[in-house]
Amino acid sequence: METSIEDVAEDAGGPARPAATVANHEDAMVEAAAVATASVPAAIAPASLSPSRAGDFMQCPLLYRFRVIDRLPEKPSEAATRGTLVHAVLERLFDAPAAERTAPRAKALVPGQWDRLRESRPEVAELFADDAEGERLARWLGEAEQLVERWFSLEDPSRLEPAERELFVEAELDSGLRLRGIIDRVDVAPTGEVRIVDYKTGKAPRPQYAEGALFQMKFYALVVWRLKKVVPRRLQLVYLGSGDVLTYDPALADLERVERKLLALWEAIRQATETGDWRPRPTKLCGWCDHQAHCPEFGGTPPPYPLPVRAADSGDTGQGRMGPD
Repeated sequence: METSIEDVAEDAGGPARPAATVANHEDAMVEAAAVATASVPAAIAPASLSPSRAGDFMQCPLLYRFRVIDRLPEKPSEAATRGTLVHAVLERLFDAPAAERTAPRAKALVPGQWDRLRESRPEVAELFADDAEGERLARWLGEAEQLVERWFSLEDPSRLEPAERELFVEAELDSGLRLRGIIDRVDVAPTGEVRIVDYKTGKAPRPQYAEGALFQMKFYALVVWRLKKVVPRRLQLVYLGSGDVLTYDPALADLERVERKLLALWEAIRQATETGDWRPRPTKLCGWCDHQAHCPEFGGTPPPYPLPVRAADSGDTGQGRMGPD
């Protein structure tokens, strides 16, 4: 994605959160049906956790509330929408025979996939409502084509036969916590080894923030392990914005640590849901938040809490604390 919130965080010297904005590719697909059925969906208590929503709570509990419980509307962004478009192109390219998976063919898919995206999500057309001459749209589509073309310098799709593309996964832990998400690509070697691949249209994080970037991938690896009893051999992040590939080979201990972290996170979310105590956590990313008008940090007032609340117990832990890995 052009200059995404993740990129801004990196430029500002802070860690990029594991999943970015309102139109995050994963959650846009998972939640699109719910959003389409009603303009103001009824508030419900959280029932599952995705990498994006986990990242929201770790960044700012109040942001999590606005998105998951209040379900406040957010405007589509050019960066996130471009990411969705590029993902669609890379997925569709594998419909072609291996020898025909070329950069020109991939770039030629961009206009058609943009038309399909507008049909399925009419709100994205608002991005260019004031672009009467179509110049900004043409530039935006050109940038999407550049990202698609860069992929060919990082991977050779003619030598790949993905086992799965845009795979929705969901697993329930022993605790009852349901984890869910969408994996961009799953490769399975003839020997049975599994590689999970995720495309990022932003820039690769600096080394000191790589762990945050890998959180999403370890989340997916945990779900695959719980579903298939197989620890993925490799996790691979393909950064089209900067032309980098970040890989990590997880061990079972890694996934067990992630599971403990998610359980602690879910307990914090449960407490906040029951007490209605969702505290803002100011960071440099606040400047790009769509909900400043409702945030106390900007003089706003959150909407009335739509769920029943109970008084916080004296033994309740502080909101958002993760506990040791």
